[in-house]
Amino acid sequence: MLVTKQPVLKRFWYPVIPISHLSDGHPKPFTLLGQNIVIWLDTDGRPAAAQDRCCHRSAQLSKGKVTNGNIECPYHGWRFDGTGKCTYVPQIQDGMISPSYRVKAYNCADRYGYVWVCLGEPLCDIPDIPEAKDSKYRLIQEFYEPWKCAGLRVMENEFDTAHPTFVHTTTFGSEEYPIPNKMELQEHEWGIDFWTVLGVTNPKLQQENLKINENQVMRTMHMTWYMPFTAQLRICYPNGLIHIVVNTAAPIDDSTSQIVQFCLRNDTEAEAKAENVIAFDRAVTLEDKAVLETTDYNVPLDISKEQHMMTDKPGILMRRKFLALLKAYGEVEQTE
Repeated sequence: MLVTKQPVLKRFWYPVIPISHLSDGHPKPFTLLGQNIVIWLDTDGRPAAAQDRCCHRSAQLSKGKVTNGNIECPYHGWRFDGTGKCTYVPQIQDGMISPSYRVKAYNCADRYGYVWVCLGEPLCDIPDIPEAKDSKYRLIQEFYEPWKCAGLRVMENEFDTAHPTFVHTTTFGSEEYPIPNKMELQEHEWGIDFWTVLGVTNPKLQQENLKINENQVMRTMHMTWYMPFTAQLRICYPNGLIHIVVNTAAPIDDSTSQIVQFCLRNDTEAEAKAENVIAFDRAVTLEDKAVLETTDYNVPLDISKEQHMMTDKPGILMRRKFLALLKAYGEVEQTE
């Protein structure tokens, strides 16, 4: 499936940039599903997003500046608000600006420390994470970087309980637990829920992070996939610690995804330093990245195109749900 050729994917929300990146007052460019957009803070300090082309002579608006919450074109100084309406043309003295002077604006929201953008009419909301509003949890921003792989590969990998033994050899993979003790799968309208229990190794850094001084530990996990490319992993440990990882792959183009990851934990900085939590989770994701960037980005939704095994059930259901989504909106899988 080539994501830039499936229009329905424009109807979902994606985190595109940390909101903190806009605090300097300058506009920022981003490419989402092959569409170049510009992001800035409007007059109310809220994020706004629009097509990164001025309607006058197609100059990149992201090369301009923000003036009074409006994006100002670097070519002739035209200004546009968060709705895409042209609010100022310095060359028009009487102030009568044609309503046709506008740029395409996009749905934009601030959530979990990121600017989320939807290029079309949203089919569903930004995933709701109740713990982000719970004072018993802290939110830790972990990393933000592009990977050369498909978002669907990232999502399948998150729910793949057979790879840790072989991929995560320096972090948590255990030869004693090559498969999970349990697998339970449930479909919902915009994704799936997956429950599993997996034994993992517990290296020194993680022993400090978890406050569990054992070389092996059991993870009880509830994973949720939100279509199309957001995964939430709720990991419960025997001592009551809950570590929730949220991972999203915003599709830049067919072969590249902007990976966003943050976590929530029901402990404190005094109990586990954020930098140590990030260090361990980062090591895990770099092991994933090394393998995922070798895979084909044109992921076939037709399950007959690749071979499968028992632990691939979540990924198989993901592909079937994508096929159902395309069919529901009059599309077929585009592969070339």
